[in-house]
Amino acid sequence: MTRSTDAHYRQHVMPYYRAFESRFGYMALLGRTRHFGWYEPGDSPWRFTAAMRRMEVIAARKLALPPASSVLDAGCGVGDTARTVARASGVYLTGIDGIESDIAIARQRSARAGEPGRRTRFLRANYHALPFADASFDGVYTMESFVHSPSVPQGLAEFFRVLRPGGKLVMLEYSSTPQAQLSPQARTALIRVCELSGMPGLLTMTHGELERLLQQTGFTVESAYDATAKILPMLWAFSVLGRLPYTLARSVGCGDLLINAMSAVEMYRHQDTWRYTICVAAKP
Repeated sequence: MTRSTDAHYRQHVMPYYRAFESRFGYMALLGRTRHFGWYEPGDSPWRFTAAMRRMEVIAARKLALPPASSVLDAGCGVGDTARTVARASGVYLTGIDGIESDIAIARQRSARAGEPGRRTRFLRANYHALPFADASFDGVYTMESFVHSPSVPQGLAEFFRVLRPGGKLVMLEYSSTPQAQLSPQARTALIRVCELSGMPGLLTMTHGELERLLQQTGFTVESAYDATAKILPMLWAFSVLGRLPYTLARSVGCGDLLINAMSAVEMYRHQDTWRYTICVAAKP
């Protein structure tokens, strides 16, 4: 880790994930996995696990790599996404994350699942300073982890470095509306959510900016799909669950203590502040 990114994670990202509301909410609702799901018309918004597995299969399909390829999951959490991608495409997955306890859980879950041929492995690392040689991977993906980046160009440069020529980068990430285009209420909500969740990358990556930065890094951008509508049912469900506790917390001046409830309610209310984009790029 570089000093600046290490400090950012210690001061902003780790406190968010270690907060009681985050730990309890992610465990109770999502089995500790931390990303949105993919919904088709008619899918129940409450079937979170099924939706998350669908989103993970989408990531594998976007990578479109042959079996036995080597893939990096940059921000793997407890490894559920890595296991799905490995099973769906037959690739070998290396997952990295900055939270040591998540890495331990990822290893335990893969061991219990009996992953064949050491299909997955997990390491504590930071994607701004990857501990891998140049051209180590055929594919790299992020699943809602890059919004935590305090240095988007540095992270993209590392992805470019560790990819082999012809390698694929898939990023399932949020982008934000330029603040000047937002109402005062929407702008305040967006900034507060990003501050409390340790997500400076979301403010940096305004709509289209990730694609521009990918090209500037040297990538060829193959597609950028607006998948916002696919995740809205899950955000709606979260907003329903979070509305009462968030309202009560706000009434006593403690709304910021329930950051996930606040995020669900405010981001569903202010849908004009963000998009969910699946961006596919390749290293020439």
